[in-house]
Amino acid sequence: RYVLCEVVSEDPRCRQCIEDRALGLAVRDAITRVHGDYGLACCSISFTVKYLNAYTGTVLLRCRKDSYRLLCSALPFVRYLESRAQRYPCFLNTLHVGGTIRTCQKFLIQYNRTQLLRLLQNCTNEEERQCIQKSLLSCSLTEEQSHSGDEEEDDGTE
Repeated sequence: RYVLCEVVSEDPRCRQCIEDRALGLAVRDAITRVHGDYGLACCSISFTVKYLNAYTGTVLLRCRKDSYRLLCSALPFVRYLESRAQRYPCFLNTLHVGGTIRTCQKFLIQYNRTQLLRLLQNCTNEEERQCIQKSLLSCSLTEEQSHSGDEEEDDGTE
């Protein structure tokens, strides 16, 4: 199973400093505190942090199908993340549990759409709405075009 989570913290530096190794250790520690060695052994067999986006705080965890309930029940007990010898108080909000990464991606797209609509509805004036729309339109994914001279060097012809 794949568990889609969101790192929630008051300190914005917390998200910037997240590393998948630190997150995995924090989750394993929470499982041990809640379910003991048995729970840790069950969850550790195939537990991995598959995806981590430090900017959005989105986390995708993978575990075995028969132990995902142990994992999900321990996630609220993650109270902080350690990075570079500092502790950042935060918690993990479970958004979705799915059988594939694709279903989690589809859910995340729909979730982000609803969050964006809530954000736009909570704007107090037109200026805030315009600012949000402008920042969204400025975000784009573009491929870098390589120069023809660079391609000749990559082919090995000199």
